[in-house]
Amino acid sequence: MKQRLIRAVMLFMMMAISLMGIQPAMAANSGDGAKLFTVHCAGCHANGGNIIRRGKTLKLKALAKNKVDTQEAIAQLITQGKNPMPAYNDRLSIPEIEAVAAYVLEQAEIGWQ
Repeated sequence: MKQRLIRAVMLFMMMAISLMGIQPAMAANSGDGAKLFTVHCAGCHANGGNIIRRGKTLKLKALAKNKVDTQEAIAQLITQGKNPMPAYNDRLSIPEIEAVAAYVLEQAEIGWQ
């Protein structure tokens, strides 16, 4: 009986959260990073390239050269933007930014396959 009540309360809370448009932090995973990248980043950075500035690709060598080869550095760049790249802190949540940064680093490490 007590377990049913706990399950019912948890289900109610999850439904209430989803109705409010708040996504739990656990939702920001690599798959979400890929989806978010496709929506927000791929227009300029398809396959890890850069259609605006050739030397500022998302390839591992370029990330290292530009000192943004850690998930934290990539997340900061996404958050604050730089030069022609806009800041995304007003469009993406912190977990979403972290998911995109993780995705970018994962893809860079495997050569954007």
